[in-house]
Amino acid sequence: MEMDWMLALLLGYALGSVPFGLLLTRAFGAGDLRSIGSGNIGATNVLRTGRKGLAGATLMLDLCKGLIAVMLAWRWFPDVVGLAALGAFLGHCFPVWLGFRGGKGVATLMGVSLGLAWPIGVAYAVTWLVLLAVTRISSLAGMCAAIAAPVTAYMIGKPNFAIVLAVMAAFVLFLHRANIARLQAGTEPRLGSSKS
Repeated sequence: MEMDWMLALLLGYALGSVPFGLLLTRAFGAGDLRSIGSGNIGATNVLRTGRKGLAGATLMLDLCKGLIAVMLAWRWFPDVVGLAALGAFLGHCFPVWLGFRGGKGVATLMGVSLGLAWPIGVAYAVTWLVLLAVTRISSLAGMCAAIAAPVTAYMIGKPNFAIVLAVMAAFVLFLHRANIARLQAGTEPRLGSSKS
């Protein structure tokens, strides 16, 4: 079908644009997440509210919306599943409901990686978890995991997915440009620390 690419992209975007971090913190009285810490709507910033349970729930829901978008695309639009993955990622990072100011895409990218091919998702998760455990720097772990995804896709013979994942990894690095500057300066906060 000629419009499959657009439908897949819109499906992914619609699911990816649900701002779970913002909705959860509001629902449980933790305030407006956009006025806390970095102002980001992702799990790392939710953790700065002191609500570890909400942060964990945000992480899982942001992961699942990417995974579900890809799984639905496999069923309905299997020839353009990569576009559903891209749509979910872009929806999270640039949700129309929040003036295109969303999260940085790390958890959602993990979800779409798992949905595209389990070895990609495993490589992503292992890279993220190991670096997070060793460094306790969320941004560094997320960026390295994002880079691991297209590399793994290429290594397992999925060049089309590698291209889409490389685009998403480039966005992750761009959205973390302030974090990169702090990493270079040695001032990037570690997991659980506060941020003014």
